[in-house]
Amino acid sequence: MPNVTAANIQSILARHTHPASHLMSDEHLIYKGVGWNFAAHGTVNRSAKESVRISQNIAIHTNTVEGYFSILKRGINGLYHHVSEAHLHRYLAEFDFRYNHRVKLGVSDLDRADIAQKGAKGKRLTYQRTRGQGVEGSPA
Repeated sequence: MPNVTAANIQSILARHTHPASHLMSDEHLIYKGVGWNFAAHGTVNRSAKESVRISQNIAIHTNTVEGYFSILKRGINGLYHHVSEAHLHRYLAEFDFRYNHRVKLGVSDLDRADIAQKGAKGKRLTYQRTRGQGVEGSPA
């Protein structure tokens, strides 16, 4: 997204987040006014070094999303080195799968491999040559 604004953040959140969700964010101005269509919206004041706030017996924090993005950035920089915008959704889907099927949640490496294999059943990987490619990827 070339220009992040409160309006386009609100649009994305509305499209991809369930209305019963409890939205948690920092105090950045782009999040001001976006919580009205969710069950709750709590903020932490990161500039005041606040990491967790308890409100109505709910711990409000951004630690989960920060941890996820840390793993994502480490994976992109260490494993892939470059991600094209055209395929970003595929990289994100892979990291979502890994994050939601991690050891901390009781999923072993073997279990994760079995789940991935079951998810691939019945799906075909296809290769489409780009225009101008000849045999073995060399120009025609």
